[in-house]
Amino acid sequence: MSLDITPLVPKGQQAIQSYGDGGFRVTNTQYNGSVIVFLDECVSWNCKNADEIDAGSFQAVHEAKTKPEIIIIGCGETFTRPPQQLIDYFKSHSMVMEWMATGAACRTYNILALEGRSVAAALIAID
Repeated sequence: MSLDITPLVPKGQQAIQSYGDGGFRVTNTQYNGSVIVFLDECVSWNCKNADEIDAGSFQAVHEAKTKPEIIIIGCGETFTRPPQQLIDYFKSHSMVMEWMATGAACRTYNILALEGRSVAAALIAID
């Protein structure tokens, strides 16, 4: 006997189903490269590694219909320290930034989204 343990995701809400091989599968759509996942949409993100991430990398977040309260940043395969200017930037915009490895960021986004939290995830693709 097998049991399906796939969580019930509200209609229209984005869920990260898989990551790796240079991309992501989000709500039955495959994306190559890095992405920003919002509760209601997923968009390509033009960052290939953590060194490229700066305040200017988040234009899509500021243009989003609903600005998230929490932004999770998946910085790649392994954890690196976030730049202080980025911490200060999100604090000045009243957003909580959580910086972690991409795999942990995917899992954290899914949990917070299912809890109904106001969250987005900016994710660097990994192989």
